[in-house]
Amino acid sequence: MKLDSSISAVITGGASGLGRATAKALRDLGVKVAIFDLNPETGEATAAELGAVFCQVNVMDEASVDAGFAKARAANGQERVLVNCAGGGRGGKTVGRDKQTGEIVPFKVADFAWVLELNTVGTFRCIVKSAAGMATLEPTAEGDRGAIVNTGSVAAEEGQIGQVAYSAAKAAIKGMTITIARDLSSEGIRINTILPGIMDTPMLGGLKTRAPQVFEGLSKSVPFPRRLGAPEEYADLAVTMLRNGYLNGETVRLDGAIRMAPR
Repeated sequence: MKLDSSISAVITGGASGLGRATAKALRDLGVKVAIFDLNPETGEATAAELGAVFCQVNVMDEASVDAGFAKARAANGQERVLVNCAGGGRGGKTVGRDKQTGEIVPFKVADFAWVLELNTVGTFRCIVKSAAGMATLEPTAEGDRGAIVNTGSVAAEEGQIGQVAYSAAKAAIKGMTITIARDLSSEGIRINTILPGIMDTPMLGGLKTRAPQVFEGLSKSVPFPRRLGAPEEYADLAVTMLRNGYLNGETVRLDGAIRMAPR
């Protein structure tokens, strides 16, 4: 797909981190961008900086997502591009022990469900809404009606101790990619997924300044290059996936060759 001013895009989780970098990369190509994010302060600021449309959206809420797409389409027209970056997690062992008392502490099923609702269901909800709109468009000269990029995680393949919910949620995103690609093939809509490794994003919570030794250890755990991934590198891969018309149904790790042992 040729990315230019004739194309509209929606980026979920677009106010910061991987989503923000992707929104900027697409904006720099002339694409009309709408940012979905839960945080109105960072969302409005990012949209103003990039000349994008901000839509305050909770991907866990059907009505919120519907309203977000309605606002984005009213401003920019029907999107041909969707990049799903919204997500998050809650940690804990399947069964752990309290460090002080030794009491057995099972992971809460409600927390497990919340993580899947945010990551897996939230991603799928946006895919369904966006793909239904894309299907109404006439194909481009390349035959595309649209293209979608999802965000998984290396935890989908190598979940760490305490990541049971997060790894399950991201593995589901990986697993549904080829199925959705086949479902949407007759409509001319492609979909691919990126599995990021350890990325230098706000999700690390200022680790570089709060705990520089931990940050350095994470950097050294990456075989090459020995550093955390940059959001711009994610954006570059996302743009490649959107542009390459033969890339469909694939899951690509973006991780500096890291393979994470349990810790």
